[in-house]
Amino acid sequence: MENIKSKIFIVIGIIIAVVLCVVGYRTLFVNTSQYYTQIDNADVKQLSPTEFEYNLTAYDEHGKITQLTFKANKQLREDAFLELDVMFIRGVSNWREVKYNELPLDVRSRYAEPN
Repeated sequence: MENIKSKIFIVIGIIIAVVLCVVGYRTLFVNTSQYYTQIDNADVKQLSPTEFEYNLTAYDEHGKITQLTFKANKQLREDAFLELDVMFIRGVSNWREVKYNELPLDVRSRYAEPN
């Protein structure tokens, strides 16, 4: 009977460890939130000839504001709109240029429509 109880505790411990690993992995490497910003090269920092650091105001799909910092291997096009993939601890993990009409409505209202 004692042997069965100890095996049950070991199995429960293994299940808990696996669940914690899966949740941790998803939190750190899979779950991303999308934020949107417009490039302003006035405040860009050139860290090296091929590395630029941006610190820009960004909005989530509901228009909630935040400040995000990310790096690019080139100076980005002035006034370009970007969609940023943001991970919980890692920050901005990826970005891509989008058109104004691809922005969520709550974000679009924050920016003037380009000519």
